[in-house]
Amino acid sequence: MGTREVPLRMGLLSLCVGTALSLYRVPLRMFAGKLKSSEQLDLGPLKPNASGLSLASEPAGLGSFVNMINNLHGDSGRGYYMEMVIGTPGQTMNILVDTGSSNFAVAATPNRYVTTFFDPAKSSTYESGDQTVAVRYTQGKWQGELGTDVITLPQGPNDTIRINIVAILTSDGFFLPGINWQGILGLAYPLLARPDASVEPFFNSVVQQTGIPDVFSLQMCGAGVPARASGDTTAGSLIMGGVEPTLYQGSVWYTPVLHEWYYQVEVLRLDLDDQKLNLDCREYNTDKAIVDSGTTLLRLPTVVFDAVVETITQTALVHDFSSGFFSGTKLACWLKGESPWRLFPRLSLYFRATNSSQSFRLTILPQLYIQPVMDMDGMLDCFRFGISSSTSGLVIGATVMEGFYVIFDRMHVRVGFAVSSCAEVEGVTVAEISGPFAAEGTASSCVGRALLQESLMWVLAYTLMAVCTLVLLILLVLLLVPCRRRHRDGEITDESSLVRNRIK
Repeated sequence: MGTREVPLRMGLLSLCVGTALSLYRVPLRMFAGKLKSSEQLDLGPLKPNASGLSLASEPAGLGSFVNMINNLHGDSGRGYYMEMVIGTPGQTMNILVDTGSSNFAVAATPNRYVTTFFDPAKSSTYESGDQTVAVRYTQGKWQGELGTDVITLPQGPNDTIRINIVAILTSDGFFLPGINWQGILGLAYPLLARPDASVEPFFNSVVQQTGIPDVFSLQMCGAGVPARASGDTTAGSLIMGGVEPTLYQGSVWYTPVLHEWYYQVEVLRLDLDDQKLNLDCREYNTDKAIVDSGTTLLRLPTVVFDAVVETITQTALVHDFSSGFFSGTKLACWLKGESPWRLFPRLSLYFRATNSSQSFRLTILPQLYIQPVMDMDGMLDCFRFGISSSTSGLVIGATVMEGFYVIFDRMHVRVGFAVSSCAEVEGVTVAEISGPFAAEGTASSCVGRALLQESLMWVLAYTLMAVCTLVLLILLVLLLVPCRRRHRDGEITDESSLVRNRIK
């Protein structure tokens, strides 16, 4: 789950900004604050285009996903959530959709930001697992009790499903002001589930119990909507079981999932307008690049972020721009009617295609990463920078995802992108997708081999724990068994003991 915004403390600073050509002046004001970024359907075979790049076939489903359209509410600043009915009798909750985690968890005690919560004692179908679970995100953490219960989805598959559920008992920085959800729906792979991969994630249970294809797709319609607008004016769709063609336009382009934990993909390159960043492609994948609907911003590894900011400040039609805007501590404000988007470049991300010698490009216009936040007394329009620095890898969050219909095709271990039908701001389509492009000049793999993946680290950790447990058991047996003299050939002496030879 990604970071989300906290209340702003505003202090007015004014400055005048000229263009690169000094032909006109753009009124700009900076505001200080604290912004902390975090049916059955046959998809059919792939059909290659003339260049050999695999594109999506047109969906030819046997059913309809109409009931799932617009089943999400919220916005990028506070997250996108859907309604669920948990337990017997049903308790209705709003649950955050997060492709960057794998646990289903819901508030089970009152919280100053959560007035509605799930009460396991009132559900006749709840079963406690007597196990404590703790999860920490980029921002916020919680701890609770693992159990199981049944759920139904008013705008989802028409079945009652028994799932693993964590009743959140304590939390810190997880539930925030202004949210309208009470839990989190982790849609990633079992390897990320806590306390371990034996806890079957929500969507795995849905696929297993309903028989729908192992595919879900996501549309988030918050492009150009102020992150702190009151009410739920935006919407989106979580389609479980396939692809809804009315939610996108043009072709779908796929990139492989490299490791089945997060939805980890391979980014080859980043451009600002036509200017390519002069970076080794491994920098974009340090230590991973993932697609995460629970993260608000586009988060870039520090080296990449610094290069992006430097390029923007050199090429954008804005000079003497406060560094606080790029670091997320200040807002940039213009007089109403003065749009800042024409002052900034387009941003493009290149992904390795299913044909590994080719790539495709996602392009977002400034309307997606220069994001409206609020106005000041009806006189000013204020904006935040929708990109942040990251020490935990490149995260494709809502800043990018709001421009695209994203398909998580777990059957074929790939993620697909198409331009979203709701990716418009003031009548302008703010996302583009194009290709194929040759991947010449790019390393055969842009994923750093020297860096251990977290998944491997967890496997090693569990292996070491098992070995240590075995060693301790053997030691305990050796200590408890009485020492008896035997024939020399069978005698356990200090020279051959486990303690002497293994623990120095």
